[in-house]
Amino acid sequence: MIPKIFNKYLKNRRTTLLAVGPMSKNCVEATIEIANEKKVPIMMIASRRQIDSKEMGGGYVNNWDTKSFSNYVKKRDKNKLITLCRDHGGPWQNSLEIEKKLNSIKAINSAKRSYMEDIDSDFKIIHIDTCLSLNGTEKSKKKTLDRLFELYKFCSDYAKKKNKNIFFEIGTEEQSGTTNTQKELEETLHKIVNFCKKNKLKKPTFVVIQSGTKVMEMRNVGTFEVPFRVENEIPAEIQIPKMIEICKKYNVLMKAHNTDYLSNEALSCYPRLGINAANIAPEFGVIESRKILEIMEALKLKSLKDSFVKLSLDSNKWKKWMIKGSKANDYEKAIISGHYIFSEKKFSNIKEDLTKILKKNNQSLDKILKKEIKKSILRYLYNFNLIK
Repeated sequence: MIPKIFNKYLKNRRTTLLAVGPMSKNCVEATIEIANEKKVPIMMIASRRQIDSKEMGGGYVNNWDTKSFSNYVKKRDKNKLITLCRDHGGPWQNSLEIEKKLNSIKAINSAKRSYMEDIDSDFKIIHIDTCLSLNGTEKSKKKTLDRLFELYKFCSDYAKKKNKNIFFEIGTEEQSGTTNTQKELEETLHKIVNFCKKNKLKKPTFVVIQSGTKVMEMRNVGTFEVPFRVENEIPAEIQIPKMIEICKKYNVLMKAHNTDYLSNEALSCYPRLGINAANIAPEFGVIESRKILEIMEALKLKSLKDSFVKLSLDSNKWKKWMIKGSKANDYEKAIISGHYIFSEKKFSNIKEDLTKILKKNNQSLDKILKKEIKKSILRYLYNFNLIK
């Protein structure tokens, strides 16, 4: 089952649905505006670190909590073309649960409360991701599946109680930059579909498949479009159709994560290969941060630029994106982690100063930034055959 809004795109023509991460307020507004201008549905996928319930401390995007974020989007989405989605819900997916060192029972209960707020706030697609443990990646496949089943049934029961129609996305592994094996996918789908039948629950709409994509720094370092064969790995153009055949067997759609920065040629392969949906997120944050620094450089605002770079570097958020042995300089690191500081008071002061300077020349900073983000969103919409 899929949300009705996507029916014609998936049934009548070969397309790949677009899922956009809400990296900033400007990114959210740009996505809503593009969807309504082009009359095309877009999924907005909020991770728990970006947007979470007020109880969980909200998130780093515009200081929104789940409810205020949902209300903001719904108020501006005049044609109801944005589908709110929870991306990477699940235990230890919120920084607070890790900081508090919650054990498995408490972390799962915390995730349940977060999901309740999602469902109450009209999130339609719920991603259950149980790949994490308190100390990093969960090594036990049995534990990841047991937690998946528990959360799947909990969300189903809660949605039914609240008379809400929700859909599920499953995927229990971090993106590795390579592809899943057919055996792994077959086993996972067999178990989850049997679980759904046994408990009289709807099957998941999407399954996340590692399709040779992985974002590091400001590029895609996966194997999807490498110009040479990777040892011991079946090429993506051969492997992915085989994976999709398994998905079709269970009537589940394939979703790719970490699609950022791929070339137009690679992106245009997505619909041809039959990939049903794809997530893009960090790229939009990088675009906005880079443009801010470019404007500062063009206007020779060295003091403002230095303040932005220092604030971004001091956040240390760039560290998780670094390639081993990276030669990225401080300027590049600041671009990578810039969007994480957009909601901080110190950045608000920097932005206010830049806004005033541009206003003297009858220019709007936010309009300039949204225009840049829209260019990138349009690139995906065109290559995914969602617009002509």
